[in-house]
Amino acid sequence: MDLLIPVASGAEASVKRQLRALGYGDCPALGGRIALSGDFSDIARLNVFLRSGERVLIRLGTFGAVTFDELYEGARALPWEEFLSAHSLIRMDGKSYKSRLGAVKAAGGVVKKAIVDRLREKLGVRTLDEKGERAIVGVSLLSDVATLTLDTSGEGLHKRGYRTLAYDAPLKETVAAAMAESSVYRAGKPFADLFCGSGTIPIEAALYALNIAPNAGRDFDFTRWKCAPPVLGEARKEAEDVRDRKTKLRLFASDISEKAVSIARYHAKRAGVAEHIVFSCADMRRFSSAEPYGVLLSNPPYGERLKEDDLFSLYRDFGRLYRSLPEWSCYFLSGYPAAERAFGGRADKRRKLFNANIACGFYGYLGAKPPEKDR
Repeated sequence: MDLLIPVASGAEASVKRQLRALGYGDCPALGGRIALSGDFSDIARLNVFLRSGERVLIRLGTFGAVTFDELYEGARALPWEEFLSAHSLIRMDGKSYKSRLGAVKAAGGVVKKAIVDRLREKLGVRTLDEKGERAIVGVSLLSDVATLTLDTSGEGLHKRGYRTLAYDAPLKETVAAAMAESSVYRAGKPFADLFCGSGTIPIEAALYALNIAPNAGRDFDFTRWKCAPPVLGEARKEAEDVRDRKTKLRLFASDISEKAVSIARYHAKRAGVAEHIVFSCADMRRFSSAEPYGVLLSNPPYGERLKEDDLFSLYRDFGRLYRSLPEWSCYFLSGYPAAERAFGGRADKRRKLFNANIACGFYGYLGAKPPEKDR
């Protein structure tokens, strides 16, 4: 099958590295989605192991559509009966960009009618009761070309299951994972997140360093489809076999809010990595470390809760703190336009990375490389 993995803008390179590590080679990125081929075993592995991909989709077909008639005929020609049953609970999801069919809700209605008509014909039924397994059909219209997909994941892959308590401005797990994977952090290095909030960054860093599959403990929509073989157990067994149970990490995480730290501890326990993270309620400016070659990885505040002068001072002091740590590297994600200037000095690496539809900068300041034997 043709598979598509939607990716947050800016995280494409991270997901492609993850795919190479899983044995899928170099996969092309197409309009915010990474394309590859696979069967249901691959669908299970991708859902379980991917850290930064948002979902795993099956691409049923791509065709030109400038009218609703063309959209209907193109959708009806696809083999929906190979995946859906007379009881499938069909839900529509869509988007349109630079297409004459700009009414997304209407386009979804046309595609659903085509699916229902096709299923009635091919399955020999008069009605579809929609009381069974969920099937989310995606309708993507880009430059008058329609791509129709089935979502194998169901809930987005950022919903690992460990983050159950709410806190202000949460960072998506998939974005935090991309940050950790894109940094120089590896198991054995000192690590600190000085704005940990509800704990997402240190938790994802620990999962990454210990090679723990982030979604091994959750379920996915495709497992309820009659067409899908029972392959999720194999992927979960592989996840158990490859996780690192010997390495002891040394991650430090702090926040100025006691409530945030309490929530972060709880989430780390749910994620199974609490023993690897030391949490503390402290001001960022008080952090110090005598260990070399560590990594700071954070998502500092950049919302409306702080005034401009306070934001500038915060980033200025963060930069000073970083420069007080010999040989450390620092990465941070921020939507504050003056973040780099306030931090002090141009970043060695920078890219745009979207967090909850907010265009952010991901800035990297690189310290000295450790001796070859310690890398």
